[in-house]
Amino acid sequence: METLLNGYPMISNETPNKLLLEKYSQLTEYLKSLGSVAVAFSSGVDSTFLLHAAKEALGDQVIAVTASSCSFPERELQETKAFCSEHGIQHFIVKSEELEIEGFSRNPVNRCYLCKHELFEKIRAIADERGIKEIVEGSNLDDDGDYRPGLKAVAELNIKSPLRSIGFSKEQIRILSKYLGLPTWNKQSFACLSSRFPYGEEITEKKLKMVDRAEQFLIDLGFDQLRVRIHDKIARIELAPSEFDRFMEEKIRRCVHEEFRKIGFDYIALDILGYRTGSMNETLSDEEKQYL
Repeated sequence: METLLNGYPMISNETPNKLLLEKYSQLTEYLKSLGSVAVAFSSGVDSTFLLHAAKEALGDQVIAVTASSCSFPERELQETKAFCSEHGIQHFIVKSEELEIEGFSRNPVNRCYLCKHELFEKIRAIADERGIKEIVEGSNLDDDGDYRPGLKAVAELNIKSPLRSIGFSKEQIRILSKYLGLPTWNKQSFACLSSRFPYGEEITEKKLKMVDRAEQFLIDLGFDQLRVRIHDKIARIELAPSEFDRFMEEKIRRCVHEEFRKIGFDYIALDILGYRTGSMNETLSDEEKQYL
């Protein structure tokens, strides 16, 4: 889990050392050896870094593919379009409606596996049509520390994970991203909106829109690293602990309460542990994590 300071990821060394620069060179050489790649691109920290490296290594032999769905906020989709346009990268947007996948809306513990399997099959079809040899995605070493059923789909479909393979941590990716001038170097971590639901609670388009509106409202108020977890009609807000004091100001609290009630929540709560990745996995037993 990333350490946060005032809502932003802490970077212990803002300038990459020689070893880290050599690791980046290793990444570009590896990508070059693949010949051509399709990058699963979400505009997040990791996939933006990977796409930049792939473009540097392969030039026009790289394409970006983004999945558009009701669990992917419009702001993120627009960022993918802007980045690819600015960097001259051929960009494909595929409709990947998770709610149409059999069993997905029931939100089983292998939900992410179902989604990733369907998504990478669609990316594979686009890559094959255009003679692209390999598909790459942006998971890193830190993703090995949580329950990540989507990684099984990555392995089954022979999707390459260069950042994990070469050994990049999230902090190293942020350091290099800043060095390379990427706008995502200090971007908040993001996961699809379906991850805001407790396992077993039905995922619906209406509830996904509620979460999206709620998180966008908090972002517009100036809060950075956050999640709005939905428990039926209860919103459980996760913020960086450093932002608790500001959130508890009466004007802010009343403003959030009023807006969240308009969105459709009956009760609004602040999680006293604060933001952390994978908090919905905390209730899973070891047996449930072996579901796959």
